[in-house]
Amino acid sequence: MDTAYDHLKEGEKGAWVSIVAYVLLSALKIAIGYITGSEALAADGINNTTDIVVSLAVLIGLRISRKPPDRDHPYGHKRAETIASLVASFIMAVAGTQVVLQAIRSFGESEREAPGMLAAWVALACSAIMWGVYLYNSRLARRIQNQSLMAAAHDNRSDALVSIGAAVGIIASRFGFPILDPIAALAVGIVILKTAWDIFSEASHTLTDGFDDKRLKDFKYTVKATPGVKRIKDIRARIHGSSVLLDVVVEVSAELSVGESHDISDEIERRMRDEHHIGNVHVHIEPYEEEQEGR
Repeated sequence: MDTAYDHLKEGEKGAWVSIVAYVLLSALKIAIGYITGSEALAADGINNTTDIVVSLAVLIGLRISRKPPDRDHPYGHKRAETIASLVASFIMAVAGTQVVLQAIRSFGESEREAPGMLAAWVALACSAIMWGVYLYNSRLARRIQNQSLMAAAHDNRSDALVSIGAAVGIIASRFGFPILDPIAALAVGIVILKTAWDIFSEASHTLTDGFDDKRLKDFKYTVKATPGVKRIKDIRARIHGSSVLLDVVVEVSAELSVGESHDISDEIERRMRDEHHIGNVHVHIEPYEEEQEGR
């Protein structure tokens, strides 16, 4: 348990790296976007301001999740990560809608000048920086097995790609297609909305105790392969923050002693921990009846 909470604390480093990067890059992009007249770069900067909120949500969620179980929260506070992600998705949706509407309004302008090349160079430089942040957070998330930080890392990667798209739109507008700059801004807005929807879908699925059926089948296979398990009567799993809670009912020979049945339970817990990194497994043992075999 101590290791899990140490990992949560370590995950905060990744959230802070994202926050610092987004604060600096969003200010730079918005300023240069307005100076050079690039709607795409300004929209990318607005995108990064919403990412600050997402990173803050991850940070707050990680800090609340570190609180140990108490009388009102016997399973701990790890779902705070998921709730924070849900709130962040709504904020991102509002920002994305604003960017899309602004891009659509700009299509009606009769005169449009191509933005300066400085905007393109800034977009490319910011993309390289954000890709470095993505590599740092993704490696950290894999090492500490933290899903919320991995989601933030994927957001870092999409932001790097968005900046490349903005640079392409700016450069193309310099070659006589100025309308491509607002088109790139529109694309950025759509990416923000898509990211918001993905975060919302995953968070709401988790909060309603939804679980990946394929992963559950893998868990079932591991339990069934445990020596002494005659049959799996029931198996259920749900996400709790970055952890998985597993409940399984297995049938064993009625001739086994209590101690032998308990050893089987311990072996199931050990296999789930070693093979699937699940530390919270509740195993219920029931006697196996031969006549059930033909059912």
